[in-house]
Amino acid sequence: MKKVPEGDNQPRFVCERCQTIHYQNPKIVAGCLPVWRDSVLLCRRAIEPRYGLWTLPAGFMENAETVLEAALRETHEEARARVDIIDLYALFNLPHVNQVYMMFRAELLDLDYAAGAETLEVCLFKQQEIPWEQIAFRTIDQTLKFYFIDREAGKFRFHMGDIVREHERTEFVQRRQGQVVVR
Repeated sequence: MKKVPEGDNQPRFVCERCQTIHYQNPKIVAGCLPVWRDSVLLCRRAIEPRYGLWTLPAGFMENAETVLEAALRETHEEARARVDIIDLYALFNLPHVNQVYMMFRAELLDLDYAAGAETLEVCLFKQQEIPWEQIAFRTIDQTLKFYFIDREAGKFRFHMGDIVREHERTEFVQRRQGQVVVR
């Protein structure tokens, strides 16, 4: 049964027999933006959702691992790539699907990469070669756009915002001091 437990302010699933509260919280997706010189490494998805489209290596964080460990694991599982993490680069809230994306900027340690079990192919792309119309997720599209803007400016900064669903479309919203600044 769903109800607001005593001392709480959110409806939760509560067992009627033992009164155990079953919390449902957002899932964390961790991944990398692997870079080699002037190219980024993308993976073409071999699974749904968005089969056949391109993405950065990323996936759901597992219990008993850190966000950094999850990003490294997903990069190895999907692209068989070894990377050196530089910094946390982007954080996106997706309230409509209860997810939080945490994307790390990383350098490929070598060119020894290959498609993993969830990947059809892995490829390095220069900015002008990116298949923009075939990017799987809005979070990945936005991460790549931020990266190329920052690279052109010669300064990488941390990016944070929300991907919200409005009328069957997803929009990127960035807030500063409570005000919407980019849409």
